[in-house]
Amino acid sequence: MTPMSAMTGTLHSRVFLHVDMDAFYAAIEQRDHPEYRGKPLVVGSPPDQRGVVSTASYEARVFGIHSAMPSSEAGRRCPHAIFVPPDMPRYHAVSARLFDIFERYTPCVEGLSIDEAFLDVTGSLHLFGSGEQIARRIKTDIQSELDLTCSVGIAPNKFLAKLGSEFRKPDGLTLLPFDRNGITAFLRPLSVSRLWGVGKVTRQAFDRAALYTIGDVQDAPLPLLQSVVGPHAAAHLQALAFGEDPREIELDVREKSISREHTFLRDERSRSLLDTTLFELVEDVARRLRADGRHASTARLKIRWKDFSTITRQRPLQPPTRIEQDLQTIAQTLFREIRLEQPVRLIGFGVSGLAESSAACQLDLFDLSVETRTRQEQLDQTIDRIRQSLGPAAIRRARTLPPRNRKNP
Repeated sequence: MTPMSAMTGTLHSRVFLHVDMDAFYAAIEQRDHPEYRGKPLVVGSPPDQRGVVSTASYEARVFGIHSAMPSSEAGRRCPHAIFVPPDMPRYHAVSARLFDIFERYTPCVEGLSIDEAFLDVTGSLHLFGSGEQIARRIKTDIQSELDLTCSVGIAPNKFLAKLGSEFRKPDGLTLLPFDRNGITAFLRPLSVSRLWGVGKVTRQAFDRAALYTIGDVQDAPLPLLQSVVGPHAAAHLQALAFGEDPREIELDVREKSISREHTFLRDERSRSLLDTTLFELVEDVARRLRADGRHASTARLKIRWKDFSTITRQRPLQPPTRIEQDLQTIAQTLFREIRLEQPVRLIGFGVSGLAESSAACQLDLFDLSVETRTRQEQLDQTIDRIRQSLGPAAIRRARTLPPRNRKNP
């Protein structure tokens, strides 16, 4: 069965790029540490600790290691792999430069994550050439300025552009057809799992109906698809099967919350250690808020017990803030409300209700004066600059130091 829109000969003349960095975290580590190059590298928790893989280099992926895999499993698959902890401030700094490159070519940039974005370059074609020429220029700029590689898909819509970027990784460039017949033919042999939104459960439903390829979905009567996935999903997935995707670029798509968690190697009972760990988590959340130029209006504490049960506590922040002292105070208040009835497996802290500025917020003049808050923000920003220049360990607050390194008053 063919949707009516698929009967016409050409698509609208929009040009989208999907740019996806290749093993971003691992590539930065290999770039900055020559001794890691050409070796299996895992960014994530050590294999002898609880935690997961954030990113694996392509040398590590040969052993079946992938993101979100338990680090212990990654260590078993490749005992000689190098494990390094994530350095998020460094990765975010590189990401900022990456998005600056994107914005040289178009203001229509939709960031999907720290290392991935859609670009609508339709309005830039008269300035920089074809979509393929723009993609090659972006790849060249990233290689020369960041010493990193990316993969790019070029297509008439977002779904097809993302599909294209996955085709020739790493360091790939794929130009998809722009005519309907070419798109239909390109998609036909691909697995139904390549359709956006088809996960494990939907794939199993398609398998039971003997619908294995996108071509099978193109040919299926709509009532059959409706019986498999429901009426709304059936129409949506069949449209995708013919390469139809009407979505536009969403500008300023950003995180709706910022959070950090820590899973302990052994279930932890020490309130002192939990307190110090929470302090470090809040410190990082506050830094990320400042780097993003936003203020938070809600704080949230998360505790996971030994038996895997989880509790959360949250509190509004009035006025919205990004000052670390404010966040530390509310985090400790929430933590003191919780009775440690059993050992803690995980502790986390996050903020939400993010806004660009607190300018519209009324300051509580009975709490902190404008002058005091300004000084605190300046202190936080000075610490950020020192760490960005000299590294995260260049300056630390006393309570995060190991006991033997603390000076007694």
